[in-house]
Amino acid sequence: MNDVLKLTDIDQPDDRFSRFQLIGWWDQQKLSDSKALVIGAGAIGNELIKNLALLGVGHLFVADLDNIENSNLSRSVLYRAADCGHSKAEVAAERARTIYPDMQTNFFHGNIVYDLGLGVYRWADVILGGLDNREARVAINQSAARVGKPWIDGAIERLEGVARVFNAATGPCYECTMNEVDWKMLESRRSCALLTRDEMEQGKVPTTPTTSSVIAGIQVQEAVKMIHGLDSLEGQGFVFDGTCHQSYLVKYSRLEDCPVHEICEPIIELSTGSDIQAGTFLERIQSELGPEAVVDFNQDLIQSFTCHSCQETEPCFASLGQVTERNALCPGCGDLRAPDFYHSLDAQSEFLDRTLHELGVPRWDILTGRKGMEQKFYELSGDRQQVLGALESGNQTS
Repeated sequence: MNDVLKLTDIDQPDDRFSRFQLIGWWDQQKLSDSKALVIGAGAIGNELIKNLALLGVGHLFVADLDNIENSNLSRSVLYRAADCGHSKAEVAAERARTIYPDMQTNFFHGNIVYDLGLGVYRWADVILGGLDNREARVAINQSAARVGKPWIDGAIERLEGVARVFNAATGPCYECTMNEVDWKMLESRRSCALLTRDEMEQGKVPTTPTTSSVIAGIQVQEAVKMIHGLDSLEGQGFVFDGTCHQSYLVKYSRLEDCPVHEICEPIIELSTGSDIQAGTFLERIQSELGPEAVVDFNQDLIQSFTCHSCQETEPCFASLGQVTERNALCPGCGDLRAPDFYHSLDAQSEFLDRTLHELGVPRWDILTGRKGMEQKFYELSGDRQQVLGALESGNQTS
């Protein structure tokens, strides 16, 4: 046996990934060419990113809202004490290149629920979630479904965890697995005005680096299988109980009345980005669909705040991800003002002179043009370079 191993080692080139290529079906070039989107750069996200870099995945985009805290250092292999206060996504993307210098990376620091455009989901070959709340999972699930991509979810608490693969195009999605309690807990994260509660932003989940490494390892293993065209855990979950070291698979059922299972088709790639005036964009849609066509956004956008006590309205164009209850407090009386929402643009809209980005539309998003039951989908591809950075240009330096 030892002689066989020695002969095999001699026959293999002494390169970084030679041991991987001893696996019969392994294709390192597929990993090098692949594009990974990792959403969440905490305990699970660190392990996801570390594993992707070790495996030689060539392109990585990291998204996270938070900054690094001292408590992250016991569960996050990529962070150091000097990183505290810095963006998790930015530091994680940078550290990935210290593991694998040939990896191209970029990051998004912001609210992925409302401010991460659909373009990066469509760009990715594999989408992996390392999140600690249902709201973000619902957002990833809906975004991945709209562009026809599967995604790999990881969740941990204490010594337990689960890794799941969802593909809304062919089977159950994340929302198919949610029950009434899940939806009530999701609703509790927001006030009656749909604004994020400041205290809910501080919610923490008890985790350990050991459980993170187990679940993230399964997630990345599923990603490798997907990249190679092998069967994955699609529609199933790997459940791990670290207390007694039991693991098993669960199979999820698709809900036929689940509203998520619709794909954006056809998608038209535009050379313009979100800096286009809303009126000009509307004219483009109407030139193709007719003068009655409207533009639908992927989420409600805020137009203003109204204080019913003071009878005053203040313009505030933003996405829901950019405001909280604190922003809605009336500067005059201190009451909570009501946000005024809108979901679409038509010829009568009062803010057609503003750019889509000024209205709160994410960069590199995909918007819907609609006339009656007819729909077309328009990707703001002019933002692609701004979002991807070195991932698009390919000239990143460590």
